[in-house]
Amino acid sequence: MAFFVRGIRGATTVERNEAQEIFDATQELLRSILEQNQINIEDICSVFFTVTPDLNAAFPARAARAMGWDYVPLMCALESDVVGALPKCIRVLVHVNTSKGQKEMKHVYLRQAINLRPDLVH
Repeated sequence: MAFFVRGIRGATTVERNEAQEIFDATQELLRSILEQNQINIEDICSVFFTVTPDLNAAFPARAARAMGWDYVPLMCALESDVVGALPKCIRVLVHVNTSKGQKEMKHVYLRQAINLRPDLVH
C-alpha cells in the first residue's frame, strides 16, 4: 500500500480576541479534522496555522500542544490583512501521511468560516 502526504484545510472563527476562546475554537477544529478524516496523531507530518491580524491573544499551536501534540511540528503565521476578509479567523493546514486520495480528504470549516469554502463543507 502506498502512502502519500496529503493536506487537509480547515478554519474556524471566534467572537472575541481572548486566549481561552482561541484555544477552545482551535481544539474543536483539530478534533473535528482528526475525527472526520480518521487520523491518528502519529500520521500527522506537520501543521501550519494562520490567524487574522485581529487575533493576537494566543498562538493556536499552543492549543494543539495542550492536546498532546508534543512531537508534531507546528507553525503559526499572520494571515494577509485583506480588506473585507473574514475577521477573527483561525486557519489550519494539516499535512498527513495517508493511503487516501486527495479527493477523500475532508476539509473542515466551522462557525463563520463555513462561508470561506461552502463547496467543501460537508
